[in-house]
Parts: sequence; C-alpha cells; structure tokens
Amino acid sequence: MPRIARFIRNDRQTVYHVISRTALPGLPIKDTDKDYLLGLIKRLSRLYFVDVLGFAVMGNHFHLVARMHPEDEISNSDIIKRWQDYYGDKVEMPTDRMAEVKKRLCSLGAYVKDIKQNFTRYYNKKHRRKGFFWGGRFKSMIVQEGSTLVNLLAYVDLNPIRAGIVKKPENYRWSSLGYHTQTGNKDGLLDIDFGLKEWNELDPKEIVRKYRQFVYETGAVDAGKGKTIEKKVVEKARKKGYKISRVERFRYRCRYFTDSGVIGGKDFVQEVFDQVKHLLGSKDERKFTPVGGVEGLYSMKRLGAGCDRQI
Repeated sequence: MPRIARFIRNDRQTVYHVISRTALPGLPIKDTDKDYLLGLIKRLSRLYFVDVLGFAVMGNHFHLVARMHPEDEISNSDIIKRWQDYYGDKVEMPTDRMAEVKKRLCSLGAYVKDIKQNFTRYYNKKHRRKGFFWGGRFKSMIVQEGSTLVNLLAYVDLNPIRAGIVKKPENYRWSSLGYHTQTGNKDGLLDIDFGLKEWNELDPKEIVRKYRQFVYETGAVDAGKGKTIEKKVVEKARKKGYKISRVERFRYRCRYFTDSGVIGGKDFVQEVFDQVKHLLGSKDERKFTPVGGVEGLYSMKRLGAGCDRQI
C-alpha cells in the first residue's frame, strides 16, 4: 500500500504537530530516557531553524509542536552561526554545500529524523540491543496559529493528566507547561508566540499564566477519555491567581489532533487543501469536518495516498 502523503509547506513559517510512537511493547521510555530525549530536542533546536512551542514525552510516544522557518528567511551568515554554535571550531562548515545545509536545517523531516535516530542510538547502546526503536515514520499535521494552536497545546500538555500520572499538568516535567513552571523556560527552549491576538499580551509571564489557566479549565472538562484535572485542584488554582474567563465546553476529540492532515479555521483548511489536493489522488472537493466543542475549528482528514512531497 502506498504511503500517505505528508503535508509540508516550505514557502512560509508553518506550525506542525508531530507524534512518534515506539515499536516496543509497554512503556520503555523511562524517566532518564525522557530526560535524554528532551535534551536532544533542546540541542537540535539550536541547530535547526525551528521554534518549539510545546511537547510531551510519554512512556511510549512523544508529541512535539514546532514552527519551521522557510529557507528564504535564512541567510548564509545565519547558517554559519548556527553551525559554529552547535559544532564548535572542530567541525568545519562546508561552505560549498551551503544550499544543501540550509535546506536540511529548515526541514521538518530532517529535524525529527535527527531526534529519533539519535535517541535510538542512545537507547540501543544503553540496553545493548540492535534494531528499530520507533514504530515507523512520524505523524505530522499542519496547525493554524491562534486559538487552534492553543487548543492543540492544551491537548498535548494534558497527556499526563489523561494517563493518570499527575494531578496537575505542571507537575510533569517532560511537558511544555511543566518545563515553563519548573525551569522558568530554561535556555529559552519554548516559544510563546501562539499567534493568539485575543489575549493581547506581550508580557511572557502573563502569557504563560493565561495559557496555564486555559489548560486547567480545559483539563477540568470530562471528555470521556482518560482522567481529568480534579475540580478541587482547579478551584485552588483559581483562588491563587487567575480569573475565570469564557470557558468553552471543550470536549477532546483526540482524533482531530492526531489523525488530521490539516486543522484550523475553514478558510485556512481550504487554503492548504488547494495546495495539497494533488497529493490526495482525488479530484473531488474535500468536505471539512467541524471539530465538536470548539467554534470555528475544522479538520481535513489525510485520506489520500502517495509519496512524501513538499509544497
């Protein structure tokens, strides 16, 4: 069966939700392994032209929300600086292959491949084993910035809540909200430009506070899948500082945030569809599915087949 096409946009900054699962049974990714995987994400994000917006490293998979930058935004001096900062003076920059290096450092596929391959080498050496660790290629979807992105980030940060690992999302240190809270966003790993103009905030601390409020209010809603944040925990957090704002009776429709090809407002989904419909093997106009519980949010399933291509 042909591989399903991956949707990639190279002509503008684009946010992707990446998911990759292990091929091994059980929960092979232990706490020390989570630390190592997070360290890889941090190190490689200094090399690649990517903004990390969110993540959750779990026992058998990881989520990564990242904004990739297009090649035409990147100068040769940017490439050289990143290269030298990452490799130091010991590894000479191949200036005769500048175009090739630039293409790679702006590639979602190369970025995630580096993360996964480096982790596999680490894990196999640690356990004196050989073979695959990850279960095939990673899944990715294009995400519209703004309210769609914030809803997605909440879904990602609530993974450890749904799994019953912690009672408060920031208590899980291998997630973006945990990283914000426990480290103060050490080394500036996480970008907090969510594109949500409604918040009208420039103060980083206030943006994180509002995001934390959104995650709590969202996580308190019983979606019928997994555990929720206990009401007494939410009430306690409210009393400590954030005001109650308009709360959508948001019910997780997990498949939209994991199986879609594109997710966002209807106009955004239509725009991307027009760019990628040649990959879908169908001339029919695609009908977009509204995501229940979130007004104005639509999803386009990735139903076509073909090879990995870029637009």
